[in-house]
Amino acid sequence: MIYFISDVHLGFGSKESSRQREELLLRFLEQIRPDCECLYIVGDLFDYWFEYNTVLPRDFFRTLTALDSFRSSGIPVEYVMGNHDFGHQSFFEQELNIPIYKEDITRQHNGKKFYIAHGDGKVYNDQGYLILRAILRNKLSIKLYQWLHPDIGIWLASGTSHKSRTYTDAKDYGKPDGLADFADKRIQEGFDYVIMGHQHQPLEKHYGNATHTGTYINLGEWMHHRTFAMFDGTECKLLRLDDFLK
Repeated sequence: MIYFISDVHLGFGSKESSRQREELLLRFLEQIRPDCECLYIVGDLFDYWFEYNTVLPRDFFRTLTALDSFRSSGIPVEYVMGNHDFGHQSFFEQELNIPIYKEDITRQHNGKKFYIAHGDGKVYNDQGYLILRAILRNKLSIKLYQWLHPDIGIWLASGTSHKSRTYTDAKDYGKPDGLADFADKRIQEGFDYVIMGHQHQPLEKHYGNATHTGTYINLGEWMHHRTFAMFDGTECKLLRLDDFLK
């Protein structure tokens, strides 16, 4: 089985609500461990993330420990960065052996072609965000930010992420839907599945023509919908966590 999750946003909201989502994530990782061939984290696992050379956010200790155990079982995990992931440096790759991708990725499983992207920057009229993303991911910006005391830096990262998430939630994706149109184009190019998140609205939609059909899946989020996707070797489907967990 191949699993896809996104927009868990650990650290968002009250400490209690964030801890509840973390508990769901830990249960999810433990349940899929026996049959998981690969786990894709399609952005925004955390509501904020910023790492220093020697300091990490303590709120995510249990999640990081669980991911380390998961990887130690020999299960590949790949992480595609989202709009809340500007603070990723080397920790995931060096300590957890989880590759981090700043750009979209393509993969093939059991003869099916997957296009995997968080989805930020693909919304129409989103030029302002693209400029902000370039600034936040700039190496010089990150280096200057690391001069701040960690307590201040992580507090600012949390505030920045809160504003980013508020922007995402309030964004009028309108019609046409930029993410759906983007997915349609990738399917026209021959991809069988386009997997994205970012929009916080779970969606499974089929596209195609006389020669090729494919499916666009938006993974939703874990604050309200609690959805994810699973590929069983034949087809990829959107599922509800509440129905899946034992």
